[in-house]
Amino acid sequence: MPPSRSPLIRPAHLILLGALGLSGCIRLGPDFQPPAEEWSKTWDSPALEQSSQRGANPDLRQWWHIFRDPVLDKLITQADAYNSSLRIAGLNVMESRAQLGIAQSGLYPQLQQASADSLYVKRHQYGGNNPKDNNFWQHSAAFDIGWELDFWGRFSRAIESADASYFAAQANYEDVLVLVRAQVADAYFSLRTTDARLRVARENAKQQKRNFEITEKLFNSGQDAELDLQQAKTQYLGTLATIPGLLDQLQRTRNALAVLIGQPPGTLPQVVDNESLIPLVDRAVLQDVPATLLLRRPDVRAAELNVAAQGALIGVAESDFYPSLTLLGSIVWSTDTLHGTSSSLDLVGGPSLRWNVFDHGQIANNVRVQDARLQQLIEAYRDKVRQAAREADDAANGLIQSLESERILRDAGGAAERSLVLASVQFREGYADFQRVLDAQRALLQQQDNYLLARGNAVSNVIALYKALGGGWYSALPRVDPATRQLMEKRTDWGNMLDEPNAALPAYPLPDKETSHE
Repeated sequence: MPPSRSPLIRPAHLILLGALGLSGCIRLGPDFQPPAEEWSKTWDSPALEQSSQRGANPDLRQWWHIFRDPVLDKLITQADAYNSSLRIAGLNVMESRAQLGIAQSGLYPQLQQASADSLYVKRHQYGGNNPKDNNFWQHSAAFDIGWELDFWGRFSRAIESADASYFAAQANYEDVLVLVRAQVADAYFSLRTTDARLRVARENAKQQKRNFEITEKLFNSGQDAELDLQQAKTQYLGTLATIPGLLDQLQRTRNALAVLIGQPPGTLPQVVDNESLIPLVDRAVLQDVPATLLLRRPDVRAAELNVAAQGALIGVAESDFYPSLTLLGSIVWSTDTLHGTSSSLDLVGGPSLRWNVFDHGQIANNVRVQDARLQQLIEAYRDKVRQAAREADDAANGLIQSLESERILRDAGGAAERSLVLASVQFREGYADFQRVLDAQRALLQQQDNYLLARGNAVSNVIALYKALGGGWYSALPRVDPATRQLMEKRTDWGNMLDEPNAALPAYPLPDKETSHE
């Protein structure tokens, strides 16, 4: 009996087994590090402390309920459903989800190709004792497979980048929600402010017209000078001239609001006439400290996720420095119609090593490009945080100052009304000339208009403060509305990608794992 032999393990087999064992264990490139600066973790300002308070209601995600206005609630609901910018942002989420699917496919065999050929061959043999022609068909079928192992983390880093981009698209969608809701509220209250200014102008024009008619009668009867008549006429026509501008502003604001809620420009039956003053809110209600809300702001999170996505691309670029190991395999069957020939079936397989040794600086410079882009995004993130803090502090200061102006102008308006009454009485009794009445009338219109503007500025600053702190980022509606989803599914097989993502998914990608969102 021949002696038993140990199984022969060749060096090539050891290399292959080692490669398989290490595949996916080595990940080139930097791991994600949050780029936030220390100050942003504890940031606050005196203005924010004065203009905000802690409370549970209204929820920051639905901050507009603080105004207790059912018309505004209805407008924001319509914007959530029909705003075009919001729909585009939702579709961008689906696009990023499909891009993530493309990246995830890199973990599977990259080449999976089946082929079949039928060729007609006409062969003429020259020379020899028996030249002849052979005409025959040659058939073949093959299946080829190629799988580049993720030895250096090329594909896992690409998945990490696509994963972060997917989360960034979701943050961008939430940022559009924040922006659209603030724009709707701002446009709505601007519409009401302009409408109130228009009423004040018309009321004052009506009073000034009476004054003009009185002076005209006095002048015609010879009891008054022409100067009083011309001054009364000038004041009346000047006030009358402001009305077309206010009407134009009113219509433009109405059109802007209509487009925001997904309607064509024109009338807004939802916005009923409301002659009451717009509500004043002296403080924003927050559920957390400003620093936490600032970093949770959707556009800030999107900027941070862009940093994560770009950082992973450095690892993808660095993997080009090293060899790629690919497992190749083929099954080939061939036959022909020649008499006496047989069919063949070939099985071919084995590893293939490719290494771009001389890159003339191309790979190195590509890594530098990706690193420079990363640093740009880090700086963009830090600037985004600073700008967000500036917006919050500006809005808080604006609210404080506009409330102070509103208080002063409210008193000034009362004094102007009293001044007009006194000037009118004194004029009728002959103790004052008509110029005092005109001055009092002009001051009243100016103070009333300024008061409405100050009140509108206060409301606008409340909206800006909630927007600056990322309020209104959540919506229960699907990112793709049912009608659009039905159209897309009819046009293209989307599988389950148009389904809403799992609500339990983290708000940030995990830098050390690949998260699937199929």
